[in-house]
Parts: sequence; structure tokens; C-alpha cells
Amino acid sequence: MLRITDVRTGESTDAVRARRVLARVQVHLPGTDTSALRVLLVADVLARALELGGTPAVTAADPPAELRARADALGIRRGEAGTVGAGPALHVLAPGDTATEGIRVEVAPVTGTADPALLRMILLATPRREPVDLAAVDLEGARETLARWRKAVATWATRPSKPVPEAVRQELRAAWEDDLDVPAVLDVLRRVESAEDVPYGARFETYAYADRLLGLELTRDIGSVL
Repeated sequence: MLRITDVRTGESTDAVRARRVLARVQVHLPGTDTSALRVLLVADVLARALELGGTPAVTAADPPAELRARADALGIRRGEAGTVGAGPALHVLAPGDTATEGIRVEVAPVTGTADPALLRMILLATPRREPVDLAAVDLEGARETLARWRKAVATWATRPSKPVPEAVRQELRAAWEDDLDVPAVLDVLRRVESAEDVPYGARFETYAYADRLLGLELTRDIGSVL
């Protein structure tokens, strides 16, 4: 069960009261800049985590056209306009914003600019409550990692398929169910990348499984490696 820190209380709490009941992820945009884009991204990943845990989720977000286009470029799934559904929600918001009910999931601001092709990877690699200064980020490191992973996944896809090792699956789930710790998910992938006890086919399935949360298009280059 996904547990999340509610900034209203500072305590970790169950993200939803019961599985299989539609959860509402309500987005509160602080503007139209990259900080707002990060709020949309966290809401997207939160909804993905809920769905992977068996809870259907709907994202309530209606960004202006320019921000919507930037979100599309990052692979952020489109939400429903306005407030969808009644009852408590998971509110994804910037520091200092408020919500009348439900759990508040806080997202720190972003400053600077970066290649849009790398922005999702960069933002996922930093805990959501830590500010991001894009001028201080290792952009080339992010570019190299993303390209290497996509190439590796395309290569592993040509090998006999093997299931995700249960220990690895549990490690991934433990990471994202612990306050949506996406950097820890990325750490698991780094270890699996060169783990001698994980067959190539199992590495492929592991990355494909994790990408259901990450949305980094890690399987994008399948078929391009001979």
C-alpha cells in the first residue's frame, strides 16, 4: 500500500483508504513555469503508482495550452479539467498552497532551464520536496544514462525473456510505496543494470516494469539494435 507524507500533518499516511476505489489526484498549479510542470509530473507519477497498486486513479488538472504542450513533451498523461468527483483527494501542490480537505503532497520549485528531452529524468532523480536548480544539474550525465538505458533495454529485448526477480520487484515496490521515493527506484535500476545474478531477459522485464511508473520511454529503441 502506497504511503505518502501529508504536509498538513507531517506524518506518513495511507494514500488511499481502500484499494479498487477511484482515487482523485487534484493538481494545484502555482503558475505556468517549470515549477508548475514539476507539480504536473509528480501528480502523473503518483497516479501511476496508485494504478500499479491496484487503485484506479483520475488526475484533475486543466493547465493552460502552453504548459499543456510542455507536459505532453514530458509524457505527462492528460488529466480531467476542473475538480473530478467528490470526497477526499490527494492534492499535489507547491509550498504554501492550501487545500480544504484530503492529503497534501508538496512539490518544491524549479529554477533554470534544461533540454526538454532530459527534463523528466532530471526531475525524477530529485526528491520532490527538494528544490531543483537546473543550472547545477549534470545534464550530460542525465543524457548519457538515459541513452545507455534505452540502448541496453533494446539489447536485452533480443534475449530470452525472464520474469522480474521477485526480490527486485519487491524492492521497486517498497521504494515507490515509501512516500513515492522515485530516486530510490532509479537506484534499483542502476544496480540491476550490471547485476551478474540477473539474466538479460529479466533485466529487460525489470526496466519495462519500472517504466510503467517512471514514464521515461525506456523501451523506445526496441528494434533499433541489431
